[in-house]
Amino acid sequence: MSETLQRICWVFPDRESARQGALWRRVFWDAYQKVAAELGMSFTIHAPDAIAVDGLRAGRPRVYVDAEEVSPDDTAFITALYSLPYHTMDVFNQYAVYAVLEHAGFYLPIPPWLSAIVNDKLATNLFLSGSPIPPIPTVRIGCGRDVQHRLYEPALDGLTFPAIVKPAGWASGWGVCLARSVEDLRGLLSLAQGGDTTLVCQPYLGAGTSDYRLHVVDGRVEAVLVRSPTGDAPCSSRSRGGSMRFAPLPGELAATVDYFTERIPTPYFCVDFLHDGTRFWLSEIETDGAIGINPDGDATVQHDLIAARFGAYRRAHAAWREARNA
Repeated sequence: MSETLQRICWVFPDRESARQGALWRRVFWDAYQKVAAELGMSFTIHAPDAIAVDGLRAGRPRVYVDAEEVSPDDTAFITALYSLPYHTMDVFNQYAVYAVLEHAGFYLPIPPWLSAIVNDKLATNLFLSGSPIPPIPTVRIGCGRDVQHRLYEPALDGLTFPAIVKPAGWASGWGVCLARSVEDLRGLLSLAQGGDTTLVCQPYLGAGTSDYRLHVVDGRVEAVLVRSPTGDAPCSSRSRGGSMRFAPLPGELAATVDYFTERIPTPYFCVDFLHDGTRFWLSEIETDGAIGINPDGDATVQHDLIAARFGAYRRAHAAWREARNA
């Protein structure tokens, strides 16, 4: 029996196109596997259906990943929820697998309950309502078959325009739109109805609003990535043409780290703040924030941040094992 974490299994719905999968391997998957190997671990990616469980003996489940038995003593599963539009059919299965793994006795660095909260932008705001940096004011609207009856409109009384309208649970800047009037909003809601996509509406903070991403490992900020929009793009994500650079940690944000560390019980997470040119706003939490290629082409920060993240998982797994065996 191994005395330390040897394997990180990433549970990830296998829905990417060949082109997108190749991009993600080049940007971060290959780097994750390389750094894990340097630390004496393996890093593997598996769809939820790669996991099979023998639960025939009460209290003694046996878990298999691609037909190989794995043990809680040396294996951890990353169980962040993915809910991009092509993952809709996977959402329930992801949560079901997470619950099985949790109750089969495995260490999950990202608790399933936390994944649900950070996957919804309003849930995040409510969970972190006491943040020293206030969350962006948000209205949440479910877009089902009755959206044409406008039953959501009482919730819009305090919303000003122009407003940012975006899916409540997507990532990477997908679906972010600018609505200049309530009529623009109604049009976006009618389109979202086609996919039962829940939307959130937030005040538009203005052109040039930048995004500060803090990479937090064991309560310490290891890197700050600043993303800035290009042209009239309504968000700063790279997928929307935004530029990126690493920057020093602003003192105002440094003062918030303890607050988030106390409330986000995972060894690694990212917290995003928007800066409108005058002040910061809390934007979102990503418990599995990707550690991609450095904007300047230097792989040092990426390598060191991945190593810090995986090292934190190993330490947390060791502490979990010790507590379990006490």
